[in-house]
Amino acid sequence: MLAFSLSARAAVATRVATPATQRRATPSTQVVAKVTPKEARRQKRHTKIRSKVSGTADRPRISVYRSNQHTYVQVIDDENQTTLCAVGTMSPKIKEIVGTEEWKTKTVDAAREVGKAVGAMCVEKGIKTAVFDRGGFVYHGRVKAVAEAAREAGVEF
Repeated sequence: MLAFSLSARAAVATRVATPATQRRATPSTQVVAKVTPKEARRQKRHTKIRSKVSGTADRPRISVYRSNQHTYVQVIDDENQTTLCAVGTMSPKIKEIVGTEEWKTKTVDAAREVGKAVGAMCVEKGIKTAVFDRGGFVYHGRVKAVAEAAREAGVEF
């Protein structure tokens, strides 16, 4: 004689009767990428910067994010929590200027083109002054190129 209780037999019968997709209401494990210590330090710097820097409708925040491959820039109104405009090296407009090869999107010249584009968008929308948020990155290389190109396009920091 088997030593199963009635509830165990009912559970087995239920598992056999119902498909596997219906059994699971929620996934038991969730895959989350670990943050490297270097990225954690950058996020900490960015949090400190964000406590002091905030964008308004009159003077929005120009936020820069630099990945290994691309550079992204957003113009953000923090009071209304809206992104006024955004551009990056992934956008088709920048890719046709810089080139579609993988290595060309991570150069200072590509970042300079992104800065020119975001500056032109700001001037087009009537934004003359802004606050620059370097995103916890060192103000050097691609981040600096974005800032200088936006200044040349007519945006004051």
